[in-house]
Amino acid sequence: MEEDHSNLKDQNLFKANSKPGRGNHESSPPSVSLPVDSDNYGITTGSAATAAALAALLSIKGGNVSSVNIRTPLGCLDISVESSHKINDRSGRAVVVKMPYHDPDVTINLEVQAEVQLTGAPDIIITGGDGVGRITKPGLQLPVGEVAINPVPRKMIQHNLEDVLPPGKGAHVTITIPQGREIAHRTMNPRLGIMDGISILGTTGIARSMNSESFQKAKKCQLDVALAEGYRELVFVPGNIGEKLAHKLLDVEDDQIIQMGNLVGYMLEEARKSDLSRLVILGHAGKLVKIAGGIFQTEHRLADGRREIITTHTGLRGGNKKVMGEIYNSNTTEDMIKILEREGMVEMVFNSIASSIQERCQDRFNLKPDVIILKMDGTVLNSNYRVELLDHQS
Repeated sequence: MEEDHSNLKDQNLFKANSKPGRGNHESSPPSVSLPVDSDNYGITTGSAATAAALAALLSIKGGNVSSVNIRTPLGCLDISVESSHKINDRSGRAVVVKMPYHDPDVTINLEVQAEVQLTGAPDIIITGGDGVGRITKPGLQLPVGEVAINPVPRKMIQHNLEDVLPPGKGAHVTITIPQGREIAHRTMNPRLGIMDGISILGTTGIARSMNSESFQKAKKCQLDVALAEGYRELVFVPGNIGEKLAHKLLDVEDDQIIQMGNLVGYMLEEARKSDLSRLVILGHAGKLVKIAGGIFQTEHRLADGRREIITTHTGLRGGNKKVMGEIYNSNTTEDMIKILEREGMVEMVFNSIASSIQERCQDRFNLKPDVIILKMDGTVLNSNYRVELLDHQS
């Protein structure tokens, strides 16, 4: 996942590099150690940008730079350089490819380019070129109008270039992502108001596959943006389908809709801390019924319980054994809903489920959200909500 982790305590380790840190710094950090199964680990875009910038600077001295050893918050790390060349006596350019690892990270195999120009002032100025996003909404780590190169990657670039700059010289660094605009729509950047490219991320320089902390940070950014824009009435949805249905049913702005993904418990805990005046949880029954069973991480491989929960509430509302058996043996939530429609039990069963969701949220997070449970086509299944719908259904 394109973000970092800070726990490298695995027992079987190898050294990511065998060379000491550059220079004669007595406090140079140690070499980074990674687990033997290195396919689970990669570098962040921040490390790739740092390596490209360092290689670009070193190329000014002449010769091909095939790898660099950068300092990260976790230690020193060797990174291969795809290409580098000297432009003239004051500037150089280099490319680093963000190496693959076992993760559905859209930035894997992405080219990160850096151009470095020496300046007469002892400052290091970092800018973003084509493919690096720009901040357009408040609530993120950077101010509106700034390029989306996060604070830790900026510090990494600065600290690594300071080691090798000629005395009295500074540098102007431009980071470019040739495919950045193209892949940005596959990230959460557009939702967060980061436009025209991707972000240069990372807090330790190393990315770990399927890092839950990274997913949490990405999801929470939506909430941070909404709160910074002054919204106190929010709608939590599982994902894209829920977002589309929320726009169809509710009078809300884009930034009032927060996608939880499977991290329902985490997002509700963050909502608890946020002093909201109203929270609506809206989404397809297949996701929301899990919350009624106390399941707050809704990834299918971790927990399901849909048929058990719907069967239980059917029984609680007077469903007979035959109907309960049909529901329990159904393959999909939509199939279960069809059985309840046939029996005229949809509203009563899903009102019961919605009430249970409220109780679970109240008990665990001291929240009492409005709950709107939907079919895939947007039909509202329950009626015990207080929020006004644009398309009145019950």
